[in-house]
Amino acid sequence: PYPQDGTVFENREGILPDCETGYYHEYTVPTPGSHDRGPRRLVTGQRSELYYTGDHYESFVVVDPHG
Repeated sequence: PYPQDGTVFENREGILPDCETGYYHEYTVPTPGSHDRGPRRLVTGQRSELYYTGDHYESFVVVDPHG
């Protein structure tokens, strides 16, 4: 529901594998009690990779949607 959802994630932090610009896209995960987007995001890759950050890109975990 945020205008930034679906926009290119540039991986400026360099934590995710290095890929060409436009490879990753980000989406907001609602944060209870937050009055803005909060720190939670899902980042998707073009090969169906899915990453979650709960600390606004400080760290990521791989999400297995099939597990």
